[in-house]
This record gives sequence, C-alpha cells and structure tokens, in this order.
Amino acid sequence: MEQQIFTNEVILSWLQYYAKNTTLDLEHVKIIDITKKNKNIIPTVEAHKTTMVFTNAGIDDIFYRLWNAGLGECDVWYNEGSDPSGEILHQKVKDMIDRGINASAGMLIINPNARNTAKIGLSNEMFQRGSIQYVGSEIRAIILNKMRVDPQDDIVVIGGASIAIEAALMAPEGSVTAVEYSHQDRATLADNVAHFDLHNVKIIDHVNAESMKECPVPSLVFLVASASTEQELAYLTGINPDINVVIYTLDFKVAAGMTDILQGLGFMDINTIQVSVAKLSSKNTFKQEPAPWIITARSSNNA
Repeated sequence: MEQQIFTNEVILSWLQYYAKNTTLDLEHVKIIDITKKNKNIIPTVEAHKTTMVFTNAGIDDIFYRLWNAGLGECDVWYNEGSDPSGEILHQKVKDMIDRGINASAGMLIINPNARNTAKIGLSNEMFQRGSIQYVGSEIRAIILNKMRVDPQDDIVVIGGASIAIEAALMAPEGSVTAVEYSHQDRATLADNVAHFDLHNVKIIDHVNAESMKECPVPSLVFLVASASTEQELAYLTGINPDINVVIYTLDFKVAAGMTDILQGLGFMDINTIQVSVAKLSSKNTFKQEPAPWIITARSSNNA
C-alpha cells in the first residue's frame, strides 16, 4: 500500500473530519506524525488530553505498546480507511491490543488522565535493570534542571543512561545521541529505550567523526567526567562552537580542574556546585549518598 505524506492540507482535512463528526474539543489537540523519524507516541499521549496521531499502515503493535505503558483506558477515535470520510469508530486502547494499523490515516487518542507536566527525576525502579548503576533520582532531577532541555534540543549524553532516557522524554521534537563505551551498558540502555518506547535515541560507542557522522549536531552535552572528557569536549565544540555543557563527577580534583579545561575551550559562565542528599533509613538514621559536583558552562558565542 502506498504510504501517505501528511501535508498541511491533509492534516487540516482530518481535523475538519473529526470536528464535524464528533463532539470532541479539538482546541488544544496535539498533532504528532509518527511516519517521521524520532517521534515518541507514548510520552506524547501521556502528556496531552487529545492527541491526533498520523501513521502509515503496517504498524502491528501500536495499541499493545500503548496498553503496555498503562494507557489502556484511553479512547481511540478512528475510521477504517485512508481518507477522512465515512463512519467514525470508537474503542478503548485495551480493546484494540490485538490489532494494528491497516491504512495510512489520522486517529484521535483521548487521555482524560493526561498530565501536561515534565517528568523530572524518575524513580530508579522505573528503569530496566542491567549493568548500569543509576544516579539517584534527586540528583538526576537537579542535573536535568541544570541542562534546561528544550523540546527541540539535539543532545549528546555520555555515560549517563538514565539522563539520556529522561532527556529524550523532555525533547520530543529533538534527539539524544547516547554514548556508552561498555557493550553491556549499551545493551542495558537499549533495553530502556525499548521499555520507554523512545524513537529519538541513537546509541553509539564513541565520540568521534566516524561514530557521529549520521547524528544531529548537538546543542547540549551532558557527560560523566572521565579520562577522555577533554578530548570529547574538544570534538563537540569543533562541530558546534555554540554547544552548552553539563558535567558530572564524584572526583574533587576533576571538578577543581575542569574550569581551566572549559576556559581553554572557549566556555564562559562556568559554575560548579556540589549536591548532597541524605535519606532517612528504617533505623531512623540518615544515610548520606555520594555527593557529586555538577559543572555547567555555556559557549562564549551564546553570551
């Protein structure tokens, strides 16, 4: 079956079709065309009460994936054809998990429990277990706050799997290039990408011209400091002098020396903080967690 291109004219025709044939309020509808790359349907539906999804035929598990993400009670309004005409059908996602998409079309998904707020600092229990030791959710929330992710940001995340996942959720119109040097860590990250049903994450094993030749030029980088940090930053500033940086380290000497490295690469407004979190234990004592340093800097071109 020929795949449809959803132009502005086509999108408007589907909106008019649903406006004329339903009593749904389309004033705040979110439109997502998942025939294009890097579009995440699950976080979009989670965050919006009304989502219009444009999709081509041949997606067999779309409703199962929505149900598996806890969206089974959402309502789906659709028709059986590729044109905005004819009878409109209406079912719950949970009643459609055994069917796929058999025609290029637009459908409406209604989520009455939508919360249009960013998810920052997900509980570690939400991530897939594997080789990666995840940073605490409170620390991750601070890191993401410092990153100031915009919806259209293209981001590089080096050695920060859970940061890569949350950044991808926060940048639905952008992308995340996740760098993990360990094969096991790449496999664990891939499990998380599948678990969260993300389509805007690309996993690579190195930061250089060859491995990143098909990746978007990043506007932002988060990295866990390592022996290769200076080399990584030099490459990234070479492809985008306007890039902004957030660095995580548990090593005081690394934190103290990072200012000179960043200044040498042309960064300014360099800021270093240490974050300390203590949690009350079952024995009514506070247990201190590792206290990392978080360094932020912006390019002088962004002054």
